[in-house]
Amino acid sequence: MKKFHAVAIDGPAGSGKSTIAKRLAKELGYVYVDTGAIYRTVGYYIWICGIGGRDGDGVRRLLDDVNVRIEYPGDGLQHMFLNGRDITEDIRTPEISSYASQVSAHKCVRDFLLDTQRDLAASHNVIMDGRDIGTVVLPDAEVKIFLTASPEVRARRRHSELQEKGCKDSYEKVLADMKQRDHQDSTRAIAPLRQAEDAVLLDTSEMDLEEAIAAAKSIILGKLETV
Repeated sequence: MKKFHAVAIDGPAGSGKSTIAKRLAKELGYVYVDTGAIYRTVGYYIWICGIGGRDGDGVRRLLDDVNVRIEYPGDGLQHMFLNGRDITEDIRTPEISSYASQVSAHKCVRDFLLDTQRDLAASHNVIMDGRDIGTVVLPDAEVKIFLTASPEVRARRRHSELQEKGCKDSYEKVLADMKQRDHQDSTRAIAPLRQAEDAVLLDTSEMDLEEAIAAAKSIILGKLETV
């Protein structure tokens, strides 16, 4: 049986995980798995049903009605389907980001999505990013990177990204939301955000995008040489 390689990239919101992982997957010929988008998909469904993201019982009752599908069509990007509908663009809002953080704190949601994520790694070479990939989802991944940057740098990057999409939120609001998300993700009881013991820390606060990609690629290639 062919052995597939897995790269786990964890880190806080706005650290550039998705952008960097997507580029690396393309350059290395791997499948990119954005697990944040998977949780956003569940969060989106909970949101449209009018249930609070912290309502554990309400969330649990709705999971039986959720069908999540991941596809990689001709554009090579990960598309998220909820009950047969492509909602890839719909889930990229600050409100759904907050819902994703809230619903991901529930063990029932994490258990519900765990096999989906592991099945992808069992059948492809993957670069998977999220909050607990190296610690929970793929604890045996050959390469683990903990990607981070200061809250101010991450907020500045996210603010610029949102402005390009027409969002009018101020930098101060984006920074406050970022810090709140960091607190939610790092203090939740189930699978909190933390660096795996065998992960390589990569702080990109002083790097531009190309430098960060080069640094991450060097880590990956160096680790894969030893396996």
